[in-house]
Amino acid sequence: MTDVQGSTLELDRLSGAELAARHGMELAGGRPRLSVYLRDLWGRRHFIVSYTRAANASMYSDSFLGQIWQVLTPLLNAAVYYLIFGVLLKTKHGIPNFIGFLTIGIFIFTFMQHSIIDGARSVSNNLSLIRALRFPRATLPLGTTAIAFQQLLASMIAMIAIVLLSGEPVRWSWLLVVPTILLESLFALGTALVIARIGAAVPDTSQFLPFLLRTWLYMSGIFYSITIFTKGKPEWVRVVLELNPGAEYVELARAALIQDANVQLRIWAFATAWAVVALVGGLVFFWRAEETYARG
Repeated sequence: MTDVQGSTLELDRLSGAELAARHGMELAGGRPRLSVYLRDLWGRRHFIVSYTRAANASMYSDSFLGQIWQVLTPLLNAAVYYLIFGVLLKTKHGIPNFIGFLTIGIFIFTFMQHSIIDGARSVSNNLSLIRALRFPRATLPLGTTAIAFQQLLASMIAMIAIVLLSGEPVRWSWLLVVPTILLESLFALGTALVIARIGAAVPDTSQFLPFLLRTWLYMSGIFYSITIFTKGKPEWVRVVLELNPGAEYVELARAALIQDANVQLRIWAFATAWAVVALVGGLVFFWRAEETYARG
């Protein structure tokens, strides 16, 4: 009787977590160590690829033109912005190849927009899956970023065609598009991870994001040359606009594809820094809330 009473008192003193640890049990939906989390995330790579392909294929399944919209949407945006900014507001003055300049900006920036907007809803839209299965939740924003990346690759066919039709020759510098897209993808993924955690906690995030992203779009030199626009203005204005990551990845792509465009070495350095900081910081930020995502 005394032994039973002693065991009962001991159970009262121990928390559920301590009892679980004593008997080799783990908290369901708990947060593993970061190294274990990354290993588990890598183990889900085949699922991410399959999920990306299936989601991308079904995205436009109800529309008449289907996946052609992946190319048509940024093309229509470029046409509208050309009319408004190039023709009406005349921001094309001083830019030798404004059509190529604008098209590259729209296509490259659209990828970041889609990654962030879809990432904000990646957790809240999959609560039933999160509650039913155990897997690293970072799989979800990683999947939405991969979908946006696939759409970018498809739309780049049209972008390259427009650049060629605008009179640009094929040059060895075109190969620099590959590291540019890689750095932008890492930055987009890191940002999507941050926004995914915020969106899981604050449902209104996805409603507010379009306004924030539109402001970012206007500040990133998509429709105008930052160098020309900031002439006569304080030096810090130009520096702030140029070091904006939305402008940096666009400028790197333009420097690779447009003959008269050039970019300073420091832009490569800052673009790399933005990618690393966003990815590492975003992953840690998302991982630290891993156990909260199933609560909804």
